Amino acid sequence: MDTQTIARTAGVLEHIDPNSIVIETNVRPSAPLTPEFIASIRDNGVLVPTFGYRDEQGRVVVRAGQRRTLGAREAGVATMPIYVVDGDEGTVRRIVEQLIENEQREALTDVERAAAWQQLSFEGLSPAAIAKRTGAKKDRIKAGLAVAKSQTATAAVAEFQMNLEHAAALVEFEDDEKATAKLVEFATHRPSQFEHEVQRQREQRALNAELAPIQANLAEQGFIVRTTQPGWNESLVAVGNLATADGEDITIEHLIGHEGVEALVTKHWRTGEIVVNYYVTDPKALGFKQRDARGDARMPMTDAEKAERRELIENNKAWAPAEAVRRAWLTEFLSRKNLPTDAAAFIATGLTQFRFDVSRAANGGNALAHTLLGIEQPGTFYGEALAAFVESRPTKAQHVSLAVVLAAIEDLTSRETWRRPSVNSYTYFARLAEWGYALSDVEQLVIDRYLDQKAKNEAEAAEAGEPVDDLEHDDYEDFGDDE
Repeated sequence: MDTQTIARTAGVLEHIDPNSIVIETNVRPSAPLTPEFIASIRDNGVLVPTFGYRDEQGRVVVRAGQRRTLGAREAGVATMPIYVVDGDEGTVRRIVEQLIENEQREALTDVERAAAWQQLSFEGLSPAAIAKRTGAKKDRIKAGLAVAKSQTATAAVAEFQMNLEHAAALVEFEDDEKATAKLVEFATHRPSQFEHEVQRQREQRALNAELAPIQANLAEQGFIVRTTQPGWNESLVAVGNLATADGEDITIEHLIGHEGVEALVTKHWRTGEIVVNYYVTDPKALGFKQRDARGDARMPMTDAEKAERRELIENNKAWAPAEAVRRAWLTEFLSRKNLPTDAAAFIATGLTQFRFDVSRAANGGNALAHTLLGIEQPGTFYGEALAAFVESRPTKAQHVSLAVVLAAIEDLTSRETWRRPSVNSYTYFARLAEWGYALSDVEQLVIDRYLDQKAKNEAEAAEAGEPVDDLEHDDYEDFGDDE
């Protein structure tokens, strides 16, 4: 780590009346004095000298030792030791020295640390310069500066002991109390899932912004705009399951002007189409009747069917943000200097067990492998730049080989993966977890569902006296209208 040595002339140890010492502004906003601390100074004096300098008026200014000086005053001791050196009243130098001194004694809180970095920023220091002067990591300083600018993030650090990186993510959502509360919950109770929840909230915010104009227009037309699917205990009937008394499709013209009509605006996950579904509480009062696609009476869904559909919708929604977090993790993982010790073995697994996936990706130019490695893919049809990259950086050959395998498997994952896990998808997600990736709940289903089905197959095979086959790799298709 680069550090900067602050040159100074040798100092002198002096014993000075604590009441005559000037206490400089400190990065700690408070110096708590306990009765035990004061009693210790009263009985033993100040054992560890403080650190300071003389100002232009000749006064001794303590730079490091605020708590000991205040304790000495409270204890009523006549003198205390202070190491007096040549110094100045420069703000940057003061903050840096106090940061280092406090860190070496009793660690600052993250709130205090972020406030100190903010002061240095005000003095014109960049995050890189602050990192060099204090020894802290630049990314952590950037997070701390973001936190210091936000009352919401600062309060989260102080109240919930959130780390600076998690708290910095709150800044993006500080105008959304619901999202902020959800992120605080994940940071404090499920920190391994925090990045997944941040991505879910980002995508939800973008979706909300896209749907807002349509929702506003529906509200102007007199509809009750809802933002969630009707619950099982709500007596609402989807207009799509109804027809007019003459058996015709119900249009918006049939609904405008009637009270109690609710509208839900959604975006279909596969087609991207904006869909508006309408619901009414009393179809008969509006002259509507229930029907199915053939015009016959439709049987209402059972509670089990409703629960299954809710699970389907929620997990499908969760897949996209999980994919974004996973691919960001893969990018960082492949940039590491050292790969896991079993990387070569997994590459061999990829070239055998996953050979069809790898072959398919290779025929298409390994686009995702380029993306994960941060290599620009040539614009030519099926162009690839991986071979040239390895030739120029032979020490990265294993990284590229692993990227080719991982990208080939990753490229075939979809929302169908959690619903119909295969031995390939199970092997892939299990290995990512072993390498330190924190699986989201929907990704964990890939493993859990595969193991459940495998156990069921083994039991059935044992009963029938037949050999057990692994679940085959399925072509990923879309099943059902799962929004």
